[in-house]
Amino acid sequence: MDEELLTRQTPHSVEAEQAVLGSMLIDARCVPEVIDKLRPDDFYLRHNREIYESIYSMFNFSQTIDPVTVLEDMKQKGTYDENQSRNYVLQLMDATPTAANVKEYISILRDKTLLRRVAEAAGELAALAQSGGTGQDVLEAAEQRIYAIRQGRASRGLTPISAVLIDVYDRLTELAASDKEVPGLLTGLPDLDRAISGLNKSDLILLAARPGMGKTSMALNILLEAGKKSGQNVAFFSLEMSREQLALRLISSECFVDNKKLVTGRLSESDWEKVAVAADALSRSKILIDDDSTVTVADISAKCRRVENLGLVVIDYLQLMQSAGGRSYGGENRQQVVSDISRSLKIMAKELNVPVLCLSQLSRANESRSDKRPMLSDLRESGAIEQDADIVMFLYREGYYEKESPNPNLAECIIAKNRHGETGTIELQWLPEYTTFSSIDDRHQEY
Repeated sequence: MDEELLTRQTPHSVEAEQAVLGSMLIDARCVPEVIDKLRPDDFYLRHNREIYESIYSMFNFSQTIDPVTVLEDMKQKGTYDENQSRNYVLQLMDATPTAANVKEYISILRDKTLLRRVAEAAGELAALAQSGGTGQDVLEAAEQRIYAIRQGRASRGLTPISAVLIDVYDRLTELAASDKEVPGLLTGLPDLDRAISGLNKSDLILLAARPGMGKTSMALNILLEAGKKSGQNVAFFSLEMSREQLALRLISSECFVDNKKLVTGRLSESDWEKVAVAADALSRSKILIDDDSTVTVADISAKCRRVENLGLVVIDYLQLMQSAGGRSYGGENRQQVVSDISRSLKIMAKELNVPVLCLSQLSRANESRSDKRPMLSDLRESGAIEQDADIVMFLYREGYYEKESPNPNLAECIIAKNRHGETGTIELQWLPEYTTFSSIDDRHQEY
């Protein structure tokens, strides 16, 4: 199929592309609105895309935008054609009816881009179906493609560093304008937030401990903080506890009523008042709970794609999950299964562009050592887990092993791996009656 025929068949609008560019060249006041709505790959024709890339980068670096400066930028970028570029830029301005209608021109371009993405996805899925892939593989790929389209992202190939730098500059500008001390979601534990820079987008964070050490409680603490204060939806996938059990834990942490009282229902009048206030606060939070004990990574990913404004995913816990796509291995090769799950979780974090906090059990290896503080080699079926995770944290309480410990509720959060900074240990206070952790210098406030 020749290039001309392909161009005719691929959804695009020459007139709309030219009108958007002409509007920006005629009236620079249009530029911010266009930049906010369109990316360079929304322009199908190469010469239009090159002009827009120049305008896009010039805007991000606060440069004056007019026909002369744009042409000069194109010369510096090597996209200027001595025979065509100047005349074409002038033609764009002449062909644009009015810059006042730029919103309508943008709308046409966005619609054509959407049609191209759908057509490309359909072609990829048809090829996958014909290549012998399983129905589950094709379905997962279809959901991924549609999610990417809904999020306004195209499947990426090789990207010029210049385009990446523009995105980095945008992110730095956003961080500089923010009054937050750390860039990521807050955990509610200030010392930990400073150490790991909060929970950052696309990160896989592993929280591991021996059973009963409090990893579910800490995960719920983080969930509660994010669900109440981030303004985003946060999802908790529990493969071990029911929704009702998790809700009781959250109520106990929120209102500081002894968890044993909540389990037995033996509440005083003042306890009931605290529970009512806590329940009201929780009902207004953006916490979502799934307690399907048979869930796979593919299931979690599919469910999360349907959540608008997703900010955090928490999974409790890794060793209870089935492999990606329900894949099985002969001889119950659990290490390979865990490796598959770990890799899939990291891919999911990147695809959803949210932090994924996954809990994990530790092996008994630490219990044979005199110093029972966990280390990376204690990760059960470790292999790929350590490699895939951006941050690995362990929970340790001396009082868990030494009943005569002078401070049985002193907890340590050991940061064993941290791609964003240094490793080290954060001391926390464990409040067992409320199944919650706090900073050492924090004291809970009664209602």
